[in-house]
Order: sequence, then structure tokens, then C-alpha cells
Amino acid sequence: QVQLVESGGGLVQAGGSLRLSCAASGSIFSINFMGWYRQTPGKQRDLVAVINSGGTTNYADSVKGRFTISRDNAKNTVYLQMNSLKPEDTAGYYCHGGVRTINRDYVEPWGQGTLVTVSS
Repeated sequence: QVQLVESGGGLVQAGGSLRLSCAASGSIFSINFMGWYRQTPGKQRDLVAVINSGGTTNYADSVKGRFTISRDNAKNTVYLQMNSLKPEDTAGYYCHGGVRTINRDYVEPWGQGTLVTVSS
């Protein structure tokens, strides 16, 4: 029905920047929210940032002032600009969305994840 595909992960030195992208495709009528979560081995998946259809954003305290989430509604794409990266930002980053399909079902798909590694 609805697929989320992330891109933009990689290896960066501490203090550097990366930009993640997540594109939604499929039977989309509207997108309520899109966000980013991250997870390290053995830990739970935690919210990084989320943006709703009206542009309201919410960030984890650990990334406030360093990360910026934005969305392009015309492209059904959300971005995560990550600046001043720290080794503790190293994780798998997962896109997540709340989507109303053309059949009026409500689904909350996840992307496959993209790895971000920050070296010290």
C-alpha cells in the first residue's frame, strides 16, 4: 500500500553533517505525520524528530538545536538535517509515517532504515 524509502546515511566524523531523506509512495491520500526514529543494538527505538501536516515539529531533547526536520508535501518527502554530529548519534535511523490511503485506511508504515555512523 504505502512504502517509505530512506536515503542519506553514512559515515561522518564528529562535528560533521548528514542529511537524511525519506520518500513515501503508494496509495497515498494524505500524510498526517512523518518522523525519524533511531535505534542501537539492544535498545528500543526512540523518537528523534517528527513533523505533522501543519508543519509543527517535535524533537528529542538530545538533538534540539542540532537536527532539523522538514517536509516537502508535494514530493511526500521528509528530511532530517543533522549538524554537529556526535558519536552518540550513531544508530540506525528509521522513517515512520501516519498515512491515510486512497481507500481511507489509516496505516503507519516504517522504512527499512539507514545507518548513521559518527566517528570520534
